Amino acid sequence: MTRLGILGLLIGMFLAMLDGLIVGTALPTIAGELGGPDLLPWVVTAYLLAGAATTPLWGKLGDLFGRKITFVASITFFLAGSALCGLAQDMTQLIAFRAVQGLGAGGLMVGALAIIGVLVPPRESGRLQSMIGVIMPVAYVGGPLLGGLLTDHLSWRWTFYVNLPIGALALLLIVTRIHLPPAERRRPRIDYAGAALLTVAIVALTLLAGGSSWILGAIGLLGLATFVAVERRTAEPIIPPRLFADRNFTLAQILSFLVGAVMLTVTNYLPQYLQFAQGASPAASGMLLLPLMFGMLGTQLVTGHLISANGRYRVYPILGAALTVTGALALLRLDADTPAALASALTLPVGAGIGLVMQSTTLITMNSADPRDMGAASGTLTLLRTIGGSLGIALLGTLYAARMHAGLASHLGRATADRLTGSGELTPALLPALPAQAADAVRLAVIDGLHVILFGAAAIAVITFAISWLVRETPLRAVTTPPIDEVDGGSSEVRQHTPR
Repeated sequence: MTRLGILGLLIGMFLAMLDGLIVGTALPTIAGELGGPDLLPWVVTAYLLAGAATTPLWGKLGDLFGRKITFVASITFFLAGSALCGLAQDMTQLIAFRAVQGLGAGGLMVGALAIIGVLVPPRESGRLQSMIGVIMPVAYVGGPLLGGLLTDHLSWRWTFYVNLPIGALALLLIVTRIHLPPAERRRPRIDYAGAALLTVAIVALTLLAGGSSWILGAIGLLGLATFVAVERRTAEPIIPPRLFADRNFTLAQILSFLVGAVMLTVTNYLPQYLQFAQGASPAASGMLLLPLMFGMLGTQLVTGHLISANGRYRVYPILGAALTVTGALALLRLDADTPAALASALTLPVGAGIGLVMQSTTLITMNSADPRDMGAASGTLTLLRTIGGSLGIALLGTLYAARMHAGLASHLGRATADRLTGSGELTPALLPALPAQAADAVRLAVIDGLHVILFGAAAIAVITFAISWLVRETPLRAVTTPPIDEVDGGSSEVRQHTPR
């Protein structure tokens, strides 16, 4: 793989990560122009759900039809959805187009990881994985920052249009610089039933976490149980059950699910504290999260190099989970009087802990899967991290909203609290116009809500710490098996692989 080819893969992954958060700072402006503030959460959730539901399907399609051609197709879907989002004329259209965008986003991360996984052996991929680790914190913190800048100086529509030139560059580099070996062709069989059941289960459980009817919980659990039964019988399951026969693979997926919940909830709700309690602008709130970004970036770079040097990785998820617990608890010091510099610095430990867990779980997953299942394995990893984030935001976000509403009601009365939280009026820009007593009540309510988020994140990190001790140190593969993959439009079953 040439350096330009690697750059194309990284750009494709960057697009998927960036767009999960770039619209966050633009949401109040979008609501003002398109209306429907009660539908705003679905602008984010529709994207995440579509991406989560299609991630394993894209991975399996890559195994069956060819990883390069499916990766190109996913980018094309994503760019079409981005263009449509920028053209949306009402909230319903925007939500529908975000789902289209999410359909493509589901294949961006898994497609890049699958190509890397079959071309680069795990023992040699630490440095490359650390490059992936670099773009993750940049995207997760740079997303809100870039969204704020584009909304302030151009239009919220540019939070979607910005994807078009970047995606076009990724397509050019991948088509011209990624060359996969020829492979034996076989007739593909797609697990449509499994894909449908998984989608139903994910949507139902996410809605349940957001506070909807218990009936959705029953539908979600039934969908999951039926999905598992179907995957055991189908010839080409989108998530092959044989992957979970490997102990480390299973543990890596659980850890990825948990760290995804912590990462997305913390990065989504800390900016709200910074904007409401600290008075930071959308762009400035992104800047104040730079320590969190550099914490994730630094630990993933260092971890990648260390694992490549000595092949040992078990200690990193343990250390990462412990540091995440410590970081989440340290953030409980945040209140209305916390200096902005201190509030910013306190985000460093939690970012460093998340980075350690994310980097190690990616390498464990790649090392635990056979080459023929690399697409499905990377798809499962991304799927569970995304589901963890979606459920974390839905569940902890519901608790945040309830705690904030209760705080406002206790200080301002229920009628005022209902008006502020239910009509879309409660925005950072509104705060200076409120009476001093009301503004103080809003700040305290936001802080109380954030503390609920942080307690939840700490509890999840404690579970992560306990599970990480079960990981076993298995030698990393030092070679890949040729022929690895496919030409565009074909796929092969790898008939030999390096024993682990």
